[in-house]
Amino acid sequence: MIGLIQRVSEASVAVESETVASISKGLLVLVGVEKGDAEAQAERLLERLLGYRVFPDAEGRMNLSVSEIGGGLLLAPQFTLAAEPEEGKRLFEYLAEKARQHHADVQCGIFGADMQVSLTNDGPVTFWLQAS
Repeated sequence: MIGLIQRVSEASVAVESETVASISKGLLVLVGVEKGDAEAQAERLLERLLGYRVFPDAEGRMNLSVSEIGGGLLLAPQFTLAAEPEEGKRLFEYLAEKARQHHADVQCGIFGADMQVSLTNDGPVTFWLQAS
């Protein structure tokens, strides 16, 4: 499972000109499901997303996670990161459900929809995470 994360000051997802998800400061994550992925990869990716230290501490060092700052987590399914549509929706929904159990502010795009993703990348800070 792949997560392309971007530290954002704000991000949103619209479908047919209607906003379906939005966050302020936090992480926008484009999520790709690869062939052979299962719940274990979703759980590992979530663990990495919530613990990845990309936000500045008091000294300005990237030393805080989205969990530590209480930021938003916007998950957007991204089929083009890895082509595995059969299991993709199920595992994306599993990831979203687990994320909501462990983090207060979780928003999601819609799997299979034509989404317009808007963001203000803060930094810019972008990382590619892979859970295998």
